Amino acid sequence: MSVSAVATDPAVCAPLPVLGRDVRVPLVTGGEVDYAALDYAASAPALQRVWDDVAAYAPYYGSVHRGAGYLSQLSTDLFENSRRTIAEFLGCRADEQVVFTRSTTDSLNLLASVLPQDTRVFVFETEHHASLLPWEQRADLTVTYLDAPRTPAQAVATLEQALAGRDPYGPALVCVTGASNVTGELWPVRELAAAAHAHGARIVLDAAQLAPHHSVDLAELDVDWVAFSGHKLYAPFGAGVLAGRADWLQDAEPYLAGGGASRTVSRRTDGGVDVEWHTTAARHEAGSPNVIGAYAIASACKALTEAGFDTLVAREQELITRVRAGLAEVPEVRVLSLFGDDAPRVGVLSFVVEGWNSSHFAAALSAEYGIGVRDGLFCAHPLVRTLLGSDPQDPGECGAPDEGSLNAIRVSFGAGTPDEHVDRFLHAVKELVANGARWNYRTVDGRCVPATA
Repeated sequence: MSVSAVATDPAVCAPLPVLGRDVRVPLVTGGEVDYAALDYAASAPALQRVWDDVAAYAPYYGSVHRGAGYLSQLSTDLFENSRRTIAEFLGCRADEQVVFTRSTTDSLNLLASVLPQDTRVFVFETEHHASLLPWEQRADLTVTYLDAPRTPAQAVATLEQALAGRDPYGPALVCVTGASNVTGELWPVRELAAAAHAHGARIVLDAAQLAPHHSVDLAELDVDWVAFSGHKLYAPFGAGVLAGRADWLQDAEPYLAGGGASRTVSRRTDGGVDVEWHTTAARHEAGSPNVIGAYAIASACKALTEAGFDTLVAREQELITRVRAGLAEVPEVRVLSLFGDDAPRVGVLSFVVEGWNSSHFAAALSAEYGIGVRDGLFCAHPLVRTLLGSDPQDPGECGAPDEGSLNAIRVSFGAGTPDEHVDRFLHAVKELVANGARWNYRTVDGRCVPATA
């Protein structure tokens, strides 16, 4: 079954409890409202369950893999149990590794560092910069950027053609997103994996936007690696994951050199040192690990699994349908899409409003309605430029409200989003388009902000 299949029919649940749901923010027009966090695609609020689990552990925090004391032993067990929980969450096979990193970006830079010499990398121009740019850091890698497809079938055909035509026929890696951070559209991951493997290539899945919304199973999708970030999975504290095949990870030099990655170090007679590196995930986890970050991710994995992805997906699809229907009622709004209106997607939508600079519109949503969204190019500049039909050289900086600079507005939501936040957002969009902003705004360091009285 393709990752693009959408579960239907389970009972719709209430939003999962998240931190910040009762935070009050001031409005420039007077008064306060509950903050409507609709920027999940950047960083999702922490699940209350995650925060409670971390708070319960915090008094027992200790060094990992370093000490004989009780707290060190407990922290080590917690760290390694978190690794096992995440491996189960991702459907890792028995011989695969879960490596803790700082983020999706860090995970994909780690993978880029371990690729065999002269590997050919194939990546669509539609990727987030985290999966578009790491491969350029090695001069011995050859990177092929594939044009943005307009259908899932075209994505598969484009990849197959590129892989079949590669010369020489050596190691190859395909990097693809699971869900776009701009349009929210789901990509045909399993079909792309089949195409990659049919042509002797491996594939890594950027699941930063997919994992918080859908079940991700390495075996089912038949991908070689998956990368994601805790802060998008309702888990703060700056940790990420790279999980998958162990061979290239074991064969490469450590990502960082230092304690934890080394098994033994000894002086040589010539004055240098000999190092035996670990062959486990520790090989690429030098230094004191982020045990709280790892535990937070594991806690989020448990919470999402227990809530049931079928139920979470069903509720999110209702929110997506409501947002799309509401925006469709405003002729001045154009929702951005690669695959068309009927494409399955997660709770991420980007749009532009005729007659508005997107930075101005986002600033008004925040200052006048207490709604947090994102504006700009979303660290996916080639994709947004393609969707907006702009020249690749057009500037992307946010300008003053009356300037037609290149940017868009993104609204994103998930398991913790109340219905009221979505309803307030749609009301605000319609009111701003119909009546304009009620406040004056100015540009400061490229961003629109409310002008002082």
